[in-house]
Amino acid sequence: MNASVITETLRTPVLDDYDVIVAGGGASGLIAAVAAARSGARVALVERAGCLGGTATSGMVAQYIGLFNGTVRCVGGIGFELTQRIEAAGGSEGFRRYTLAEASATPVTITNFPFNPEVVKIVADDMAREAGVNVLLHSRVVGPLMEDGRVAGLLLENVSGRRALRSRMLVDATGDSVIAAAAGVPCVGEEPELRDKRQPLTLVFRMSNVDVRAFRAIPRERKRAIALDGLQRGQLAWESLSFCSTPGDTDAICLMSRIHGIDALDGAELTRAEQTGRQQIKSIVPFLREHVPGFEKSVLAGIAERVGIRETRRIVGRYTLTTEDIVGGKRFPDAVALGAGPMDLHEAGGTGVDLWMPPAPFEIPLACLLPQSIVGIVVTGRAISATREANGGARHMGTAMCLGHAAGAYAALAASGRATLENPAIDTLRQVLRSQGALISADEAMVHADENAVEARPA
Repeated sequence: MNASVITETLRTPVLDDYDVIVAGGGASGLIAAVAAARSGARVALVERAGCLGGTATSGMVAQYIGLFNGTVRCVGGIGFELTQRIEAAGGSEGFRRYTLAEASATPVTITNFPFNPEVVKIVADDMAREAGVNVLLHSRVVGPLMEDGRVAGLLLENVSGRRALRSRMLVDATGDSVIAAAAGVPCVGEEPELRDKRQPLTLVFRMSNVDVRAFRAIPRERKRAIALDGLQRGQLAWESLSFCSTPGDTDAICLMSRIHGIDALDGAELTRAEQTGRQQIKSIVPFLREHVPGFEKSVLAGIAERVGIRETRRIVGRYTLTTEDIVGGKRFPDAVALGAGPMDLHEAGGTGVDLWMPPAPFEIPLACLLPQSIVGIVVTGRAISATREANGGARHMGTAMCLGHAAGAYAALAASGRATLENPAIDTLRQVLRSQGALISADEAMVHADENAVEARPA
């Protein structure tokens, strides 16, 4: 008997059968589940946290970006509907012009959608319930259920124990391609030589009683000087005083920690990341109070439930998106989603960020979401088939919503037998997406830029 290995025999109850199961309830998974359900599929959505929304809620990254390239809106359909419902529920004051990483050497002005994460949790519940999605929270995905070499469902564990769900199609929206990798889909991102190149993680925190307007009025040059001073003192983690403000401009949700050298697919290292992030916050908070105008009377009001992860695995799909595709504006006959940027790669081991906007909206083909040979699964979110550099521009939550919409609609078609891996019925899929208001062609987005425009207030 090998003392380091045990052998288990498991009898796992099958809870139910679905047309489509979505693994992961973040921005991409939520929209995928709603899209599949609205397309007529019976849908289950499995999420490890106690709420939907993912990075936006559990990760407390309280802004959607990637919805606009300059003044051109790239997100329509269910994703754009989500922003309108959040605003109607009082969770946002709408789109704003915002300078991203203002204190860094390469700031970029974008259009963002800041929000109160607590309201997003409620709106996400409403959208899923109204669509008829069966949501299972507090449920961790263990792996795929395989039958005859195809993905036929998933295994999960929660307080009830180990259970299985069967599906005709599965959408992997885990961000880490948990199901796809375990099912045998080739992936990149785990190579040992990439360990020192992985982007840092960020643990977000919330400060209340902040005079946001006083901070916004500080000239950029002074903000950069303050940030560099914080770095020199050892109290800040990188060149950032970046935060999102919630409605009322009294709270600042801060993206100021930077956690290096973590393999986010290793449980022990993820634990270390959470603890390191809290230690950094312990240092950042007094610096903000003592040195940053607007934060003099602020108090620490919350720390995100989980650390934010920029990259782990990505599948090797039927096509791999590249930076050349993005910059060159490559058109794809199977385009199903639009990316907006910014291109965003955080320096491994350093304090900077490579940040720039693509010249125009860029198309993402369905082939980036599909494995080369494994049947029964489609991948969405930051784990799609893309180079590291291209992924830096395609992983934003706005783009993830577009990808989720496409993945959910495709999964519903495939579950009904109207699409297959070899014949994905792209014309039918694109027709479905357009009928649901999605923006899938860069040319269409540019032509209809004026009618799709929204008013963006200054931050």
